[in-house]
Amino acid sequence: MDSKKFSLPVADHVITPRKKVISGFILWISASLILLSVILFTNSLKGRVVSPLLQGFNAVHTLNSSWPFSFPTSSFTNTSGNEVLLDNPQMEKDGNFVDFSSGSVNGSVFNSTHLGNFSDFGNNGSLHGEDLSFVGNFSVTIDGDLNANVSVGEENSIDVNNAVVGGDDKEVDGSDGEENGGKSLEKCDIFDGGWVRDETKPYYPAGSCPHVDRDFNCHPNGRPDDGFLKWKWQPNGCNIPSLNATDFLERLRGQTLVFVGDSLNRNMWESLVCILRNSIENKERVYEISGRTEFKKKGFYAFRFEDYNCSVDFVGSPFLVRESSFNSKNGTLETLRLDLMDQTTKMYEDADIIVFNTGHWWTHEKTSKGEDYYQEGNYVHPRLKVLEAYKRALLTWAKWVDNNVDSNRTQVFFRGYSVTHFRGGQWNSGGQCHKETEPIFNTTYFRKYPSKMRAFEHVLQEMKSPVMYLNISRLTDYRKDGHPSIYRMQYKTEEERIAAERSQDCSHWCLPGVPDTWNELLYASLLKAGRGSWKI
Repeated sequence: MDSKKFSLPVADHVITPRKKVISGFILWISASLILLSVILFTNSLKGRVVSPLLQGFNAVHTLNSSWPFSFPTSSFTNTSGNEVLLDNPQMEKDGNFVDFSSGSVNGSVFNSTHLGNFSDFGNNGSLHGEDLSFVGNFSVTIDGDLNANVSVGEENSIDVNNAVVGGDDKEVDGSDGEENGGKSLEKCDIFDGGWVRDETKPYYPAGSCPHVDRDFNCHPNGRPDDGFLKWKWQPNGCNIPSLNATDFLERLRGQTLVFVGDSLNRNMWESLVCILRNSIENKERVYEISGRTEFKKKGFYAFRFEDYNCSVDFVGSPFLVRESSFNSKNGTLETLRLDLMDQTTKMYEDADIIVFNTGHWWTHEKTSKGEDYYQEGNYVHPRLKVLEAYKRALLTWAKWVDNNVDSNRTQVFFRGYSVTHFRGGQWNSGGQCHKETEPIFNTTYFRKYPSKMRAFEHVLQEMKSPVMYLNISRLTDYRKDGHPSIYRMQYKTEEERIAAERSQDCSHWCLPGVPDTWNELLYASLLKAGRGSWKI
Protein backbone atom coordinates (compact mmCIF):
# COMPACT_ATOMS: atom_id res chain seq x y z
CA MET A 1 0.00 0.00 0.00
CA ASP A 2 1.30 3.44 -0.91
CA SER A 3 1.85 5.35 2.30
CA LYS A 4 1.81 8.64 0.47
CA LYS A 5 -1.96 8.32 0.01
CA PHE A 6 -2.40 8.75 3.76
CA SER A 7 -0.02 11.64 4.32
CA LEU A 8 -1.43 14.93 5.52
CA PRO A 9 -1.49 17.75 3.01
CA VAL A 10 0.71 20.01 5.05
CA ALA A 11 3.47 22.01 3.52
CA ASP A 12 7.01 21.20 4.60
CA HIS A 13 7.65 24.76 5.63
CA VAL A 14 4.93 24.66 8.27
CA ILE A 15 6.78 22.23 10.57
CA THR A 16 9.93 24.18 11.11
CA PRO A 17 12.44 23.30 13.91
CA ARG A 18 11.27 26.33 15.90
CA LYS A 19 7.66 25.24 15.77
CA LYS A 20 8.64 21.75 16.85
CA VAL A 21 10.34 23.09 19.96
CA ILE A 22 7.34 25.25 20.87
CA SER A 23 4.93 22.36 20.40
CA GLY A 24 7.04 20.09 22.56
CA PHE A 25 7.26 22.75 25.25
CA ILE A 26 3.47 23.17 25.28
CA LEU A 27 2.98 19.43 25.59
CA TRP A 28 5.48 19.33 28.48
CA ILE A 29 3.67 22.18 30.26
CA SER A 30 0.30 20.43 29.85
CA ALA A 31 1.62 17.14 31.16
CA SER A 32 3.25 18.94 34.12
CA LEU A 33 -0.01 20.69 35.00
CA ILE A 34 -1.91 17.43 34.91
CA LEU A 35 0.69 15.73 37.07
CA LEU A 36 0.70 18.67 39.51
CA SER A 37 -3.11 18.53 39.75
CA VAL A 38 -2.99 14.85 40.58
CA ILE A 39 -0.35 15.46 43.27
CA LEU A 40 -2.32 18.34 44.81
CA PHE A 41 -5.52 16.32 44.77
CA THR A 42 -3.77 13.39 46.43
CA ASN A 43 -2.23 15.61 49.11
CA SER A 44 -5.57 17.23 49.76
CA LEU A 45 -6.88 13.84 50.78
CA LYS A 46 -4.07 13.21 53.22
CA GLY A 47 -4.32 13.73 56.96
CA ARG A 48 -4.84 17.47 56.47
CA VAL A 49 -8.37 16.92 55.29
CA VAL A 50 -9.17 15.11 58.51
CA SER A 51 -8.64 18.13 60.72
CA PRO A 52 -11.24 20.45 59.19
CA LEU A 53 -13.66 17.56 58.96
CA LEU A 54 -13.15 16.62 62.59
CA GLN A 55 -13.69 20.21 63.64
CA GLY A 56 -17.34 19.52 62.98
CA PHE A 57 -17.32 16.14 64.69
CA ASN A 58 -20.24 16.23 67.11
CA ALA A 59 -19.73 19.97 67.37
CA VAL A 60 -21.45 21.90 70.11
CA HIS A 61 -23.44 24.91 68.97
CA THR A 62 -24.47 27.84 71.11
CA LEU A 63 -28.19 28.44 70.93
CA ASN A 64 -30.37 31.23 72.20
CA SER A 65 -31.51 29.54 75.40
CA SER A 66 -28.25 28.61 77.13
CA TRP A 67 -27.47 26.36 80.05
CA PRO A 68 -25.91 27.99 83.11
CA PHE A 69 -22.80 25.87 82.84
CA SER A 70 -20.24 24.92 80.25
CA PHE A 71 -19.53 21.73 78.37
CA PRO A 72 -15.95 20.63 77.76
CA THR A 73 -14.16 21.09 74.47
CA SER A 74 -11.04 19.08 73.84
CA SER A 75 -8.07 20.43 71.97
CA PHE A 76 -5.30 17.99 71.23
CA THR A 77 -1.96 18.89 69.65
CA ASN A 78 0.00 16.26 67.79
CA THR A 79 3.73 15.97 67.65
CA SER A 80 4.04 18.06 64.51
CA GLY A 81 2.25 20.99 66.09
CA ASN A 82 -0.99 20.64 64.13
CA GLU A 83 -4.04 21.08 66.32
CA VAL A 84 -7.11 18.90 66.09
CA LEU A 85 -10.26 20.10 67.79
CA LEU A 86 -12.65 17.55 69.20
CA ASP A 87 -15.77 19.24 70.52
CA ASN A 88 -17.04 15.89 71.70
CA PRO A 89 -13.93 13.84 72.43
CA GLN A 90 -15.32 10.34 72.06
CA MET A 91 -11.97 8.64 72.01
CA GLU A 92 -13.41 5.18 72.50
CA LYS A 93 -15.91 2.68 71.25
CA ASP A 94 -18.14 0.45 73.36
CA GLY A 95 -16.74 2.00 76.50
CA ASN A 96 -13.11 1.23 75.63
CA PHE A 97 -10.17 3.55 76.16
CA VAL A 98 -7.90 5.16 73.67
CA ASP A 99 -4.48 5.54 75.22
CA PHE A 100 -3.09 8.71 73.65
CA SER A 101 0.31 8.36 75.23
CA SER A 102 1.08 4.92 73.87
CA GLY A 103 -1.08 4.85 70.78
CA SER A 104 -2.76 1.66 71.89
CA VAL A 105 -6.45 1.00 71.63
CA ASN A 106 -7.96 -1.79 73.69
CA GLY A 107 -4.57 -3.45 73.91
CA SER A 108 -3.81 -3.10 70.18
CA VAL A 109 -1.02 -0.89 68.87
CA PHE A 110 -1.25 0.80 65.49
CA ASN A 111 2.25 1.14 64.10
CA SER A 112 1.38 2.83 60.84
CA THR A 113 -1.18 5.06 59.20
CA HIS A 114 -4.46 3.27 58.59
CA LEU A 115 -7.38 4.02 56.37
CA GLY A 116 -10.68 5.60 57.22
CA ASN A 117 -13.67 4.60 55.12
CA PHE A 118 -16.12 7.32 54.11
CA SER A 119 -19.60 6.63 52.85
CA ASP A 120 -21.43 9.16 50.69
CA PHE A 121 -18.21 11.10 50.41
CA GLY A 122 -15.58 10.96 47.71
CA ASN A 123 -16.92 7.68 46.36
CA ASN A 124 -15.73 5.74 49.39
CA GLY A 125 -12.24 7.16 48.88
CA SER A 126 -9.45 6.21 51.23
CA LEU A 127 -7.81 8.88 53.35
CA HIS A 128 -4.17 8.72 54.39
CA GLY A 129 -2.69 10.89 57.11
CA GLU A 130 0.92 11.90 57.54
CA ASP A 131 0.56 14.61 60.15
CA LEU A 132 -1.85 12.70 62.37
CA SER A 133 -2.91 9.09 62.01
CA PHE A 134 -6.55 8.26 62.57
CA VAL A 135 -8.19 4.89 62.56
CA GLY A 136 -11.90 4.44 62.30
CA ASN A 137 -15.06 4.22 60.30
CA PHE A 138 -16.43 7.54 59.12
CA SER A 139 -19.84 8.24 57.66
CA VAL A 140 -21.39 11.44 56.41
CA THR A 141 -25.13 11.81 56.82
CA ILE A 142 -27.41 13.38 54.27
CA ASP A 143 -27.41 16.54 56.36
CA GLY A 144 -23.65 16.68 56.15
CA ASP A 145 -22.91 15.60 59.71
CA LEU A 146 -19.73 13.61 60.20
CA ASN A 147 -19.83 10.63 62.50
CA ALA A 148 -16.64 8.83 63.37
CA ASN A 149 -15.15 6.27 65.64
CA VAL A 150 -11.62 7.63 65.85
CA SER A 151 -8.46 5.96 67.06
CA VAL A 152 -4.98 7.40 67.09
CA GLY A 153 -2.01 5.65 65.52
CA GLU A 154 1.37 5.31 67.20
CA GLU A 155 3.39 6.82 64.38
CA ASN A 156 2.22 10.34 65.22
CA SER A 157 0.52 9.81 68.57
CA ILE A 158 -1.10 12.65 70.48
CA ASP A 159 0.79 14.07 73.40
CA VAL A 160 -1.61 13.74 76.34
CA ASN A 161 0.26 16.44 78.23
CA ASN A 162 -1.12 18.95 75.72
CA ALA A 163 -4.70 17.72 76.08
CA VAL A 164 -7.11 20.39 77.29
CA VAL A 165 -10.71 19.60 78.19
CA GLY A 166 -12.73 22.58 79.31
CA GLY A 167 -13.98 25.94 78.18
CA ASP A 168 -15.76 27.81 80.92
CA ASP A 169 -16.83 30.50 78.49
CA LYS A 170 -18.84 28.10 76.35
CA GLU A 171 -22.52 27.69 77.03
CA VAL A 172 -24.79 25.34 75.19
CA ASP A 173 -28.44 24.57 74.94
CA GLY A 174 -30.01 21.41 76.29
CA SER A 175 -30.43 20.16 72.73
CA ASP A 176 -26.67 19.70 72.43
CA GLY A 177 -25.66 16.89 70.15
CA GLU A 178 -28.89 16.24 68.25
CA GLU A 179 -27.90 18.49 65.38
CA ASN A 180 -24.59 16.67 65.12
CA GLY A 181 -25.66 13.07 65.18
CA GLY A 182 -25.46 12.86 68.98
CA LYS A 183 -28.08 12.78 71.71
CA SER A 184 -29.32 15.48 74.02
CA LEU A 185 -28.39 15.18 77.69
CA GLU A 186 -32.01 14.29 78.47
CA LYS A 187 -31.95 11.30 76.11
CA CYS A 188 -28.38 10.17 76.71
CA ASP A 189 -27.28 7.29 78.92
CA ILE A 190 -24.56 9.18 80.77
CA PHE A 191 -23.26 5.98 82.39
CA ASP A 192 -22.38 4.38 79.05
CA GLY A 193 -19.01 5.66 77.89
CA GLY A 194 -15.29 5.63 78.59
CA TRP A 195 -12.53 7.60 80.27
CA VAL A 196 -10.58 10.30 78.44
CA ARG A 197 -7.57 12.27 79.63
CA ASP A 198 -8.32 15.64 81.21
CA GLU A 199 -5.42 17.73 82.42
CA THR A 200 -7.78 20.20 84.13
CA LYS A 201 -8.63 17.66 86.82
CA PRO A 202 -8.88 17.31 89.76
CA TYR A 203 -11.56 19.67 91.08
CA TYR A 204 -9.44 20.49 94.14
CA PRO A 205 -5.70 20.07 94.72
CA ALA A 206 -4.61 16.79 96.28
CA GLY A 207 -4.05 17.22 100.00
CA SER A 208 -5.87 20.58 100.13
CA CYS A 209 -9.15 19.48 101.74
CA PRO A 210 -9.04 19.00 105.52
CA HIS A 211 -12.28 17.01 105.51
CA VAL A 212 -10.89 13.92 103.77
CA ASP A 213 -10.46 10.94 106.08
CA ARG A 214 -6.90 9.77 106.49
CA ASP A 215 -7.69 6.48 104.73
CA PHE A 216 -8.68 8.31 101.52
CA ASN A 217 -6.02 11.03 101.67
CA CYS A 218 -3.49 9.28 99.46
CA HIS A 219 -1.27 12.22 98.49
CA PRO A 220 -0.29 13.28 102.04
CA ASN A 221 0.11 9.57 102.83
CA GLY A 222 2.91 9.36 100.28
CA ARG A 223 1.36 8.25 96.99
CA PRO A 224 3.95 9.51 94.48
CA ASP A 225 1.95 9.51 91.20
CA ASP A 226 -0.91 11.78 90.18
CA GLY A 227 -1.75 10.55 86.67
CA PHE A 228 -4.77 8.70 88.04
CA LEU A 229 -6.35 12.09 88.77
CA LYS A 230 -6.23 13.21 85.12
CA TRP A 231 -9.19 11.28 83.74
CA LYS A 232 -12.72 12.39 82.87
CA TRP A 233 -15.76 10.25 82.20
CA GLN A 234 -17.03 10.79 78.64
CA PRO A 235 -20.47 9.33 77.79
CA ASN A 236 -21.11 7.94 74.34
CA GLY A 237 -23.07 10.34 72.14
CA CYS A 238 -23.31 13.36 74.43
CA ASN A 239 -21.38 15.62 76.79
CA ILE A 240 -21.95 16.09 80.48
CA PRO A 241 -21.15 19.36 82.21
CA SER A 242 -18.27 19.70 84.58
CA LEU A 243 -19.47 20.11 88.14
CA ASN A 244 -19.94 23.84 88.64
CA ALA A 245 -19.63 24.07 92.43
CA THR A 246 -21.09 27.57 92.64
CA ASP A 247 -24.08 26.58 90.54
CA PHE A 248 -24.54 23.41 92.60
CA LEU A 249 -24.58 25.39 95.85
CA GLU A 250 -26.91 28.02 94.44
CA ARG A 251 -29.41 25.35 93.41
CA LEU A 252 -29.02 23.69 96.82
CA ARG A 253 -29.63 26.96 98.65
CA GLY A 254 -31.84 26.41 101.72
CA GLN A 255 -31.90 22.65 101.18
CA THR A 256 -30.37 19.45 102.53
CA LEU A 257 -28.60 16.70 100.59
CA VAL A 258 -27.96 13.45 102.47
CA PHE A 259 -25.81 10.45 101.61
CA VAL A 260 -27.05 7.28 103.33
CA GLY A 261 -25.14 4.01 103.26
CA ASP A 262 -21.72 2.48 103.82
CA SER A 263 -18.16 3.83 103.73
CA LEU A 264 -18.23 4.04 99.91
CA ASN A 265 -21.04 6.59 100.22
CA ARG A 266 -18.92 8.35 102.85
CA ASN A 267 -16.18 8.39 100.21
CA MET A 268 -18.62 10.13 97.84
CA TRP A 269 -19.89 12.51 100.54
CA GLU A 270 -16.39 13.71 101.46
CA SER A 271 -15.66 14.19 97.75
CA LEU A 272 -18.67 16.46 97.27
CA VAL A 273 -17.93 18.43 100.45
CA CYS A 274 -14.39 19.09 99.17
CA ILE A 275 -15.52 20.06 95.65
CA LEU A 276 -18.08 22.52 96.98
CA ARG A 277 -15.79 23.86 99.69
CA ASN A 278 -13.09 24.63 97.12
CA SER A 279 -15.40 27.22 95.52
CA ILE A 280 -15.97 29.09 98.80
CA GLU A 281 -13.71 32.07 99.40
CA ASN A 282 -14.07 32.05 103.19
CA LYS A 283 -13.45 28.40 104.07
CA GLU A 284 -14.33 29.02 107.73
CA ARG A 285 -17.96 29.29 106.68
CA VAL A 286 -17.92 25.59 105.79
CA TYR A 287 -17.90 23.33 108.85
CA GLU A 288 -19.21 20.10 110.35
CA ILE A 289 -21.92 21.17 112.76
CA SER A 290 -20.65 19.09 115.69
CA GLY A 291 -17.02 20.04 115.09
CA ARG A 292 -15.94 16.48 114.32
CA THR A 293 -13.02 15.91 111.97
CA GLU A 294 -13.12 12.11 111.68
CA PHE A 295 -16.11 10.36 110.20
CA LYS A 296 -15.39 6.62 110.27
CA LYS A 297 -17.68 5.80 113.17
CA LYS A 298 -21.33 5.15 112.44
CA GLY A 299 -23.49 8.16 113.03
CA PHE A 300 -24.82 11.35 111.56
CA TYR A 301 -22.52 14.03 110.14
CA ALA A 302 -23.53 17.33 108.57
CA PHE A 303 -21.47 19.95 106.76
CA ARG A 304 -23.06 23.35 106.70
CA PHE A 305 -22.38 25.90 103.96
CA GLU A 306 -23.32 29.15 105.69
CA ASP A 307 -23.26 31.35 102.59
CA TYR A 308 -25.96 29.21 101.00
CA ASN A 309 -27.89 28.08 104.09
CA CYS A 310 -27.60 24.48 102.96
CA SER A 311 -26.25 21.23 104.34
CA VAL A 312 -24.51 18.17 102.86
CA ASP A 313 -24.86 15.25 105.29
CA PHE A 314 -23.87 11.64 105.76
CA VAL A 315 -25.74 8.94 107.67
CA GLY A 316 -23.89 5.69 108.27
CA SER A 317 -26.20 2.77 107.49
CA PRO A 318 -24.20 0.07 105.68
CA PHE A 319 -27.13 -2.31 105.15
CA LEU A 320 -29.98 0.25 105.08
CA VAL A 321 -31.93 -2.36 107.06
CA ARG A 322 -31.52 -2.91 110.80
CA GLU A 323 -28.68 -4.70 112.57
CA SER A 324 -30.17 -6.50 115.55
CA SER A 325 -29.81 -9.47 117.90
CA PHE A 326 -31.83 -12.58 118.73
CA ASN A 327 -31.95 -14.65 121.89
CA SER A 328 -31.75 -18.31 120.96
CA LYS A 329 -31.26 -21.52 122.93
CA ASN A 330 -27.57 -21.28 122.16
CA GLY A 331 -27.26 -17.72 123.35
CA THR A 332 -27.55 -14.30 121.73
CA LEU A 333 -27.13 -14.13 117.98
CA GLU A 334 -26.20 -11.06 115.98
CA THR A 335 -28.74 -10.79 113.19
CA LEU A 336 -29.76 -8.58 110.31
CA ARG A 337 -33.47 -7.72 110.17
CA LEU A 338 -34.33 -7.93 106.48
CA ASP A 339 -37.86 -6.70 107.20
CA LEU A 340 -37.06 -3.51 109.14
CA MET A 341 -35.31 -0.32 108.11
CA ASP A 342 -32.38 0.98 110.13
CA GLN A 343 -33.34 3.27 112.98
CA THR A 344 -31.59 6.23 111.33
CA THR A 345 -34.46 6.99 108.91
CA LYS A 346 -35.71 9.96 110.96
CA MET A 347 -32.42 11.70 110.24
CA TYR A 348 -33.06 11.97 106.50
CA GLU A 349 -36.64 11.15 105.51
CA ASP A 350 -37.51 14.82 104.89
CA ALA A 351 -34.29 15.76 103.08
CA ASP A 352 -34.48 17.40 99.65
CA ILE A 353 -32.07 14.98 97.99
CA ILE A 354 -31.14 11.51 99.28
CA VAL A 355 -28.41 9.32 97.81
CA PHE A 356 -28.63 5.71 99.05
CA ASN A 357 -26.23 2.81 98.63
CA THR A 358 -25.58 -0.60 100.10
CA GLY A 359 -23.39 -3.39 98.83
CA HIS A 360 -19.92 -3.89 100.25
CA TRP A 361 -20.92 -5.12 103.68
CA TRP A 362 -22.85 -7.89 101.96
CA THR A 363 -19.52 -9.42 100.92
CA HIS A 364 -18.26 -9.98 104.48
CA GLU A 365 -18.00 -13.49 105.87
CA LYS A 366 -21.12 -13.43 108.02
CA THR A 367 -23.37 -12.03 105.30
CA SER A 368 -21.86 -14.25 102.61
CA LYS A 369 -22.33 -17.48 104.58
CA GLY A 370 -25.86 -16.52 105.64
CA GLU A 371 -26.01 -19.00 108.50
CA ASP A 372 -28.19 -18.07 111.50
CA TYR A 373 -27.86 -14.42 110.58
CA TYR A 374 -30.78 -13.18 108.49
CA GLN A 375 -33.93 -12.51 110.48
CA GLU A 376 -37.52 -11.74 109.47
CA GLY A 377 -40.00 -11.27 112.29
CA ASN A 378 -39.15 -13.79 115.00
CA TYR A 379 -37.64 -16.21 112.54
CA VAL A 380 -33.91 -16.51 111.97
CA HIS A 381 -33.06 -18.32 108.76
CA PRO A 382 -30.74 -21.28 109.40
CA ARG A 383 -29.34 -20.60 105.95
CA LEU A 384 -30.20 -17.99 103.32
CA LYS A 385 -28.27 -17.11 100.19
CA VAL A 386 -26.79 -13.64 100.31
CA LEU A 387 -28.33 -12.51 97.00
CA GLU A 388 -31.81 -13.46 98.17
CA ALA A 389 -31.20 -11.69 101.49
CA TYR A 390 -29.98 -8.60 99.63
CA LYS A 391 -33.09 -8.55 97.48
CA ARG A 392 -35.38 -8.86 100.51
CA ALA A 393 -33.55 -5.99 102.20
CA LEU A 394 -34.01 -3.86 99.08
CA LEU A 395 -37.71 -4.67 99.01
CA THR A 396 -37.94 -3.38 102.59
CA TRP A 397 -36.09 -0.22 101.56
CA ALA A 398 -38.31 0.25 98.50
CA LYS A 399 -41.47 -0.14 100.56
CA TRP A 400 -40.19 2.43 103.05
CA VAL A 401 -39.39 4.94 100.28
CA ASP A 402 -42.82 4.45 98.70
CA ASN A 403 -44.62 4.96 102.02
CA ASN A 404 -42.50 7.60 103.74
CA VAL A 405 -40.77 9.84 101.21
CA ASP A 406 -42.70 12.70 99.63
CA SER A 407 -41.63 12.42 96.01
CA ASN A 408 -43.01 15.90 95.31
CA ARG A 409 -40.34 17.31 97.59
CA THR A 410 -37.54 14.76 97.79
CA GLN A 411 -35.43 13.41 94.93
CA VAL A 412 -34.18 9.90 95.64
CA PHE A 413 -31.04 8.35 94.14
CA PHE A 414 -29.50 4.93 94.51
CA ARG A 415 -25.79 4.68 93.73
CA GLY A 416 -24.72 1.39 92.21
CA TYR A 417 -22.05 -1.03 93.34
CA SER A 418 -18.47 0.25 93.23
CA VAL A 419 -16.21 -2.46 91.80
CA THR A 420 -13.14 -3.61 93.75
CA HIS A 421 -9.75 -4.55 92.27
CA PHE A 422 -8.10 -7.02 94.63
CA ARG A 423 -5.70 -9.39 92.91
CA GLY A 424 -4.25 -12.47 94.58
CA GLY A 425 -6.84 -12.46 97.36
CA GLN A 426 -9.50 -10.31 99.01
CA TRP A 427 -9.35 -7.41 101.46
CA ASN A 428 -8.63 -9.77 104.35
CA SER A 429 -6.50 -12.34 102.54
CA GLY A 430 -3.61 -10.48 100.95
CA GLY A 431 -5.38 -8.99 97.93
CA GLN A 432 -3.37 -6.23 96.25
CA CYS A 433 -3.71 -3.26 93.89
CA HIS A 434 -0.45 -1.50 94.79
CA LYS A 435 1.55 0.21 92.02
CA GLU A 436 -1.44 0.37 89.67
CA THR A 437 -1.09 3.70 87.86
CA GLU A 438 -3.34 3.30 84.80
CA PRO A 439 -6.95 2.26 84.19
CA ILE A 440 -7.89 -1.02 82.56
CA PHE A 441 -7.72 -0.64 78.78
CA ASN A 442 -8.80 -4.14 77.78
CA THR A 443 -12.45 -4.74 78.63
CA THR A 444 -12.00 -8.50 78.44
CA TYR A 445 -10.66 -8.18 81.98
CA PHE A 446 -13.94 -6.73 83.20
CA ARG A 447 -16.11 -8.66 85.57
CA LYS A 448 -19.72 -9.53 84.90
CA TYR A 449 -22.30 -6.91 85.79
CA PRO A 450 -22.84 -7.24 89.57
CA SER A 451 -25.69 -9.61 90.37
CA LYS A 452 -26.68 -7.35 93.28
CA MET A 453 -27.35 -4.55 90.83
CA ARG A 454 -29.54 -6.84 88.72
CA ALA A 455 -31.50 -7.56 91.88
CA PHE A 456 -31.78 -3.82 92.52
CA GLU A 457 -33.02 -3.15 88.99
CA HIS A 458 -35.72 -5.78 89.48
CA VAL A 459 -36.83 -4.10 92.73
CA LEU A 460 -36.69 -0.66 91.10
CA GLN A 461 -39.21 -1.72 88.44
CA GLU A 462 -41.75 -2.51 91.16
CA MET A 463 -41.47 0.83 92.98
CA LYS A 464 -44.12 3.51 92.88
CA SER A 465 -41.78 6.37 93.77
CA PRO A 466 -39.35 7.72 91.18
CA VAL A 467 -35.77 6.71 92.00
CA MET A 468 -32.78 7.72 89.89
CA TYR A 469 -30.12 5.05 89.49
CA LEU A 470 -26.50 6.21 89.51
CA ASN A 471 -25.17 3.18 87.64
CA ILE A 472 -21.45 3.61 88.30
CA SER A 473 -20.48 -0.09 88.34
CA ARG A 474 -19.05 -0.25 84.83
CA LEU A 475 -17.17 3.06 84.98
CA THR A 476 -15.49 2.02 88.23
CA ASP A 477 -14.50 -1.32 86.68
CA TYR A 478 -11.93 0.53 84.54
CA ARG A 479 -10.27 2.27 87.46
CA LYS A 480 -7.93 -0.22 89.11
CA ASP A 481 -5.53 2.73 89.51
CA GLY A 482 -7.69 4.81 91.83
CA HIS A 483 -7.59 2.91 95.14
CA PRO A 484 -5.59 3.85 98.25
CA SER A 485 -3.82 0.45 98.26
CA ILE A 486 -1.05 0.96 100.87
CA TYR A 487 -1.48 4.74 101.06
CA ARG A 488 -4.08 4.66 103.84
CA MET A 489 -1.73 6.21 106.35
CA GLN A 490 1.72 7.67 106.77
CA TYR A 491 4.47 5.23 107.69
CA LYS A 492 7.31 6.06 110.04
CA THR A 493 9.56 3.28 108.84
CA GLU A 494 10.11 1.27 105.67
CA GLU A 495 9.23 -1.87 107.63
CA GLU A 496 5.78 -0.45 108.37
CA ARG A 497 5.23 0.32 104.71
CA ILE A 498 6.26 -3.18 103.63
CA ALA A 499 3.96 -4.69 106.26
CA ALA A 500 1.10 -2.59 104.88
CA GLU A 501 1.38 -4.40 101.55
CA ARG A 502 -0.19 -7.43 103.21
CA SER A 503 -3.36 -5.47 103.96
CA GLN A 504 -4.30 -3.13 101.11
CA ASP A 505 -7.43 -1.12 100.42
CA CYS A 506 -8.60 -1.87 96.88
CA SER A 507 -12.27 -1.06 97.41
CA HIS A 508 -12.33 2.57 98.59
CA TRP A 509 -10.97 5.43 96.49
CA CYS A 510 -8.32 8.10 96.87
CA LEU A 511 -9.58 11.66 97.18
CA PRO A 512 -9.46 13.54 94.98
CA GLY A 513 -10.29 10.73 92.59
CA VAL A 514 -13.03 8.55 91.15
CA PRO A 515 -15.85 9.61 93.56
CA ASP A 516 -15.48 13.14 92.15
CA THR A 517 -16.83 11.68 88.91
CA TRP A 518 -19.75 10.11 90.75
CA ASN A 519 -20.67 13.57 92.00
CA GLU A 520 -20.24 14.97 88.50
CA LEU A 521 -22.78 12.39 87.34
CA LEU A 522 -25.06 13.23 90.28
CA TYR A 523 -24.94 16.87 89.18
CA ALA A 524 -25.73 15.92 85.57
CA SER A 525 -28.58 13.65 86.72
CA LEU A 526 -30.15 16.42 88.79
CA LEU A 527 -30.00 18.73 85.78
CA LYS A 528 -31.44 16.00 83.54
CA ALA A 529 -34.39 15.55 85.91
CA GLY A 530 -34.82 19.33 86.03
CA ARG A 531 -37.03 19.41 89.11
CA GLY A 532 -37.51 22.46 91.33
CA SER A 533 -34.35 24.53 91.64
CA TRP A 534 -32.62 22.14 89.22
CA LYS A 535 -34.63 23.28 86.23
CA ILE A 536 -32.42 24.44 83.40
